[in-house]
Amino acid sequence: MARDRTRKPLDSRDLQLIDTYLDAVWMEKGLSDNTLSSYRRDLTQFAGWLCQRGADLKGLERGLLQQYLAWRVKERLRASSTSRLLSCLRGFYRYLLREEVISDDPTLLIDSPKKGRSLPKTLTEADVEQLLEAPELSDPVQFRDRAMLEVLYATGLRVTELVSLQLFEMNLNQGVIRVMGKGGKERLVPLGEEAISWLQRYLVEARSELLCGYVSDVLFPSRRGQQMTRQTFWHRIKRHALVAGIDKPLSPHVLRHAFATHLLNHGADLRVVQMLLGHSDLSTTQIYTHVAKQRLQSLHQEHHPRG
Repeated sequence: MARDRTRKPLDSRDLQLIDTYLDAVWMEKGLSDNTLSSYRRDLTQFAGWLCQRGADLKGLERGLLQQYLAWRVKERLRASSTSRLLSCLRGFYRYLLREEVISDDPTLLIDSPKKGRSLPKTLTEADVEQLLEAPELSDPVQFRDRAMLEVLYATGLRVTELVSLQLFEMNLNQGVIRVMGKGGKERLVPLGEEAISWLQRYLVEARSELLCGYVSDVLFPSRRGQQMTRQTFWHRIKRHALVAGIDKPLSPHVLRHAFATHLLNHGADLRVVQMLLGHSDLSTTQIYTHVAKQRLQSLHQEHHPRG
């Protein structure tokens, strides 16, 4: 945080208020040392800003708080940290009001700063092709990985949904899988010819060898016939990404994002993508339209009179 060159020492009464408040929330809520340290830092920095302007915590007026928030915007401080600080101040002044230290809460009617929604990271289609081709098919474990990657990219499943798939939830004749998503909501997701082909090969060529005599209904089991964890699967994906020469950061949602983005780039309707992803709210899906600029730009060039 930017600091004034000439600084006044903090008012001892402000420091006492901060200590008293932190003792109280520690007793009432059992907050961790890290959280208490964060609260102390935010309150102390704010008290220091007030001190340079001849004000203090107890006598804070709403207008001065608004000036402080505007100053943070001018200093280009992150909206997330300002939102956290404002939450801390609200708790602090509610406590002072409850204890009758103040008669009015200066944080009332102060809106939290809007946090920009980060765009999901994704892979190009070439990246995905390299990743899909990385597993060594002579190894049944890696053959399973290839089938999982094909299904993941073909369906956009959440990783938890993928690793928990059961044999009876798959219908290769109809080319669909039944998925139990968040909140116990069930949906049918089409597989696509490529994913169906890899699943058929996996079931014939690798699954029995992978199980080593174990019996399991899990579609993609471990060597002991158990359901693998999502963490294990993503460790394996990172290993394959290394083989494929992909140095982009991978997270549990990267292939899900690639699925959605590539569908939109090829002209899929947003509501169709919403249903396939299992999003209950269209606004959750709309973030992908910011990533799928390739399709939007080509449509504009093709159809707009000044494209």
